[in-house]
Amino acid sequence: MKESELSTEPIGQNLIKLISNLCFSVFVFSVLIFTVIAITYQPPDPWLESAPALTKLFTQTENATFKNDDSILKTGEDVVLVAAPEVPPVLAINPITETVIEKSEEKILNLNLKSDCEDLKFVNCSDPRVLVTVERFNLKTFKFIVFLEYQTPVSGSKLDECDVAWRFRNKKEKSWRKYRDFRRFKFGIGENCTYNVVHAGGWHSGINARRPRSRPNTTRSSGNLRLAPPVGDEEVNDTIPTLGSEMNFRKGKYLYYARGGDYCKGMNHYLWSFLCGLGEAMYLNRTFVMDLSVCLSATYNPSNRDEEGKDFRFYFDFEHLKEVASVVEESEFLKGWKKWNRGRKRKVPVKKVTTYKVTPMQLKKDKSTIIWRQFDAPEPENYWYRVCEGQAAKYIQRPWHALWKSKRLMNIVTEISGQMDWDFDAVHVVRGEKAQNKELWPHLDADTSPDALLTKLKELIQPWRNLYIATNEPFYNYFDKLRSQYKVHLLDDYKELWSNKSEWYNETTLLNDGKPVEFDGYMRVAVDTEVLYRAKTRVETFYNLTKDCKDGINTC
Repeated sequence: MKESELSTEPIGQNLIKLISNLCFSVFVFSVLIFTVIAITYQPPDPWLESAPALTKLFTQTENATFKNDDSILKTGEDVVLVAAPEVPPVLAINPITETVIEKSEEKILNLNLKSDCEDLKFVNCSDPRVLVTVERFNLKTFKFIVFLEYQTPVSGSKLDECDVAWRFRNKKEKSWRKYRDFRRFKFGIGENCTYNVVHAGGWHSGINARRPRSRPNTTRSSGNLRLAPPVGDEEVNDTIPTLGSEMNFRKGKYLYYARGGDYCKGMNHYLWSFLCGLGEAMYLNRTFVMDLSVCLSATYNPSNRDEEGKDFRFYFDFEHLKEVASVVEESEFLKGWKKWNRGRKRKVPVKKVTTYKVTPMQLKKDKSTIIWRQFDAPEPENYWYRVCEGQAAKYIQRPWHALWKSKRLMNIVTEISGQMDWDFDAVHVVRGEKAQNKELWPHLDADTSPDALLTKLKELIQPWRNLYIATNEPFYNYFDKLRSQYKVHLLDDYKELWSNKSEWYNETTLLNDGKPVEFDGYMRVAVDTEVLYRAKTRVETFYNLTKDCKDGINTC
């Protein structure tokens, strides 16, 4: 028995040692693998992970700089945001639906209006039955439009015509802004002696129902430049608010970003940084100090040079921004600051922050009137959006809902879409530098050639449809081959909408102290983007026309 125990004991001990050594080896090997991964792995920036969907829409990052994708420019009205605010009660209008129309008809029945066919032979445009007929016709004809309010119809050019104006918005636009159309309708007599629409005119055809123009002899002048009186969009109010009294300034709390390395960068970069600052101001419950002077990157200028002194209001809706965020224009802010400090021993309390590494969370309880972030470090340390990196991304939400495109640009979008009666398809054709770069996009040039486009579009879009082409291709006649199958529309077909006789030209010139404003590359892409989104069928370059990846080879 003892011999048996002595013979088996060393075997058990050896087995235990063997298992222990094996486990230890596995542990060491696992640690080694983990160490290698930890050294070589490059984790994604947490600020990108905080809003991945919006990041894909607006930006891409690489080593704290941006790869500009300037072919599509999205802003807050283009996306549905979970945290987007509700429509302000003052702006809320119940849309005109079939139910609303039926209630109007009930009221008309109670009026006991005569329905003798002889009485309807000559159309009385103020007859409420005329308006009901137009409302029902529009509701059935324009499926993508939300009709908000109508004006009483007025007489057209003939006895059986009426001009009708209304306000509306497009269902594909996520903003609550209203637009205006006025059309001429020809009426006939239907069953039971009721009105019906025999013919409806096109966009802005009902000229008698348009809003009154200024008197033609009241031209404005600015130096040697004489401006035609603009019709104007009475809903645009992008005036700069004042701070009021010195005491009002002292009661406020401000976040002031000094100009950093973002200036004159691409517009996507600018937006990403601007909304970081605005988001921090909202987190700190402070008023954000805004520099309305924008430097437009050379990317968007025909001269291929950066252009300073552009007004924020040329591109974005300042009125909407004022409604949803607390902002103050920089010169007004500096004026109030200077007034308060003049002749006073007790100056305005200021907290200077010289590095983005001081987080918003650290400033949350600061009681200074002004938090002044300064960005004097070399690039990329002096980019505003660095403030929202790291842990700050968990606390700072970029307020995309606050940033809409300029209402003046959106009026051009509405004009173009309206002239096509909201019944059009669109193709987004990306060419330019990407088509020339065969290393990153080897097939793009061939896949977007006129012959290839025509072959592909025949599979996707019915012939003789209105086809809007949103593109960065500079040659207007490049798409002529498509005209054999489609009614082709390009942005340059609508140059009159920003010509020196246009509403846009007059209003932006007045906004720019009497100096004409160029309809630049950013404005072109912004308008192209919005018309593209209103199409019934939308064909994309990198999803429908080519197998190349949007961001270059091997990035799909």
